[in-house]
Amino acid sequence: MSDVSSLNDLLRTWVEITTHRTMRDQARYVRSLGFSMPQFFLLMQVYYRKQCGISDLSEHMEVTLAAASQMVEKLVQAGLLQRAEHPADRRIKQVTLSPKGRELIEKSLAERFRWVDNLVGCLSPQEQDDVRSALATLLQAFQRETEGDR
Repeated sequence: MSDVSSLNDLLRTWVEITTHRTMRDQARYVRSLGFSMPQFFLLMQVYYRKQCGISDLSEHMEVTLAAASQMVEKLVQAGLLQRAEHPADRRIKQVTLSPKGRELIEKSLAERFRWVDNLVGCLSPQEQDDVRSALATLLQAFQRETEGDR
C-alpha cells in the first residue's frame, strides 16, 4: 500500500470515528433533555448566527417556513429562544437565544467534546506534541484547499 493510500485510509478512519463518536454523544445528550435533533439543530444555528429570521432558519434547515415557525414557537415556549420584530420591518421576526438557551448549547458543546479531552489525557507529552503538529499541518492544508471554494 502506498504512503498516500495509507494516509487516506487513516484519515478516513479517523473522520468516521470522530464523526460517529461526536454525533452519538451529542444525540444522547439532546435526547436526555427531551429535545429532537431538528430542534437542537435550530438552536445551534441561532447560537452561531447570534440572531436570524425564521425564513433564514427555514432555508438553512431545508424545511418549510411553517415547520420552522412551529419549531421556533415550541422553543420560545420552552424559554430557549426569544423572538422580536426586525427594527426595519415589523413583519419580520428575529430570533435569538435566551440565556437559558445559550446555557443549554454551551453545556451541549462541552458534552460533545468531553471524549476529546479524555483522549488527550491518554497521550504522552511527546504524543501530544506530535498530534498538535500534525493537526496544525492538516488545518493549514484544509485552509489552502478551501480558498478555492470562495
